[in-house]
Amino acid sequence: MGETILVTGSTGFIGRRLLRHSSLAGETLRVFLRPGSPRREMDAGVEAVSGGFDDPLALKRAVRGVDRIIHLAGVTKAVDDAAFDGGNVLPVENLLAAVREHNPGLKRFVLVSSLAAAGPASAGYPGVVESEVPHPVSAYGRSKLRGEEAALRFAGDIPVTILRPPAVYGPGDRDVLQVFQMLSKGFLISAGNARCQRFSMIHVDDLIRGIMMAARSDIAAGRIYNITSSGPWSWDDVVAAARIALGVQRVFRVSLPAPAVMLLGTLAGAAASLAGKASILNRDKALELLQDYWVSSPRRAAEELGFTAGISPEVGVTGTIAWAREQGFL
Repeated sequence: MGETILVTGSTGFIGRRLLRHSSLAGETLRVFLRPGSPRREMDAGVEAVSGGFDDPLALKRAVRGVDRIIHLAGVTKAVDDAAFDGGNVLPVENLLAAVREHNPGLKRFVLVSSLAAAGPASAGYPGVVESEVPHPVSAYGRSKLRGEEAALRFAGDIPVTILRPPAVYGPGDRDVLQVFQMLSKGFLISAGNARCQRFSMIHVDDLIRGIMMAARSDIAAGRIYNITSSGPWSWDDVVAAARIALGVQRVFRVSLPAPAVMLLGTLAGAAASLAGKASILNRDKALELLQDYWVSSPRRAAEELGFTAGISPEVGVTGTIAWAREQGFL
């Protein structure tokens, strides 16, 4: 008989894909939805509990009786550090406090964090390893690290596993999709030194497979894993993988110099701050975009979980572009 798995962040890109993944066949799925979250894409067999992460009674209903929890919920943009903590730290603390009180026999709590919590690598391959001291370069990354630290404070009572994916792409994504939309028009704008930049990426289906392997592994409790591609990508790799699928003969490439990127980020962030709104482009995001090596090592996940990313860039990018065409995005 299958287990009961609670998923937070189920209305996001990764969460929606996870609910439909074949590796969850036979499991009973429960989702924790913030008030007003859409339910239209949810399968009929999925149980929903509504409430905020500041609602102890709702959290009690959500965590009681589940075997494993996959915490995907979080924010990628916020007006200030307090708002980042409200989306990336407090939910972790309150959810785990509810588990400790109402479900002390939980088999696993998986926190899906981000490579941004670790920070960029100093060189390309093999990239950041999990044992390095984290050095996030943005408010987002620092809040994700604080979320990890909050989870680890409960690790003596609850079996916690932390995962750090890099950039995630695939059907349903709207962020990396912007790159393919540019390429479909025959140009690519990047930040900094595009010739030397290397980065890890992972297809959403590979990430979900890694999440479930970590959630079910007996040795993963108390551990941190990079769930990442087997080797770094370059912008040339992205262009080569996408160009044929898009039917583009040539791509005109522009690399914005660092001062220009920082100026744009600072101005955009200041404008958003004056308007009282969160902006995806700000000084912090500019700092992230200018890093040369957003690369993480896959070694620990391979050795301890048996996980390796199986979807090649060519297959993953081609499938993502096909989905985007079907949806009318390209």
